[in-house]
Amino acid sequence: MALRMWASSTANALKLSSSASRLHLSPPFSLSRCFSSVLDGLKYASSHEWVKHEGSVATIGITDHAQDHLGEVVFVELPESGKPVTKGDGFGAVESVKATSDINSPISGEIIEVNTKLSEQPGLINTSPYEDGWMIKVKPSSPSELDSLLGPQEYTKFCEEEDAAH
Repeated sequence: MALRMWASSTANALKLSSSASRLHLSPPFSLSRCFSSVLDGLKYASSHEWVKHEGSVATIGITDHAQDHLGEVVFVELPESGKPVTKGDGFGAVESVKATSDINSPISGEIIEVNTKLSEQPGLINTSPYEDGWMIKVKPSSPSELDSLLGPQEYTKFCEEEDAAH
């Protein structure tokens, strides 16, 4: 509600049409949906990693929500190709201007590719967390582990509840 009042007063100050203030947003507006994107077609871990499963390959990165909370990413530590990853275990770290955070694997398998661009351009995680900012590609050893991950709506609700608790 406060955001709508701010938007309305800003629109009036900028002499913008007030018809925009009469729009009804559906689904109901929430701050987390405004500032973080959650994409359909991906699975999400409660530790804020995403997985895009295509054929025999799963691409993994951190979510828009996670990068937003981290702030500007300045360094990324990633493993080498050929290494195994285990669901729930760390495989790397992200260092931002605010903190350093471990990155956990949402699934088990073998790393078949690492995004080497991130060593020179760690900010890709901030500007494109779901595209250019992916971290590793894994050949899943237990594809059924994907079933235990959150869908987009579940992850959105999880983030809203987590943010409300803080």
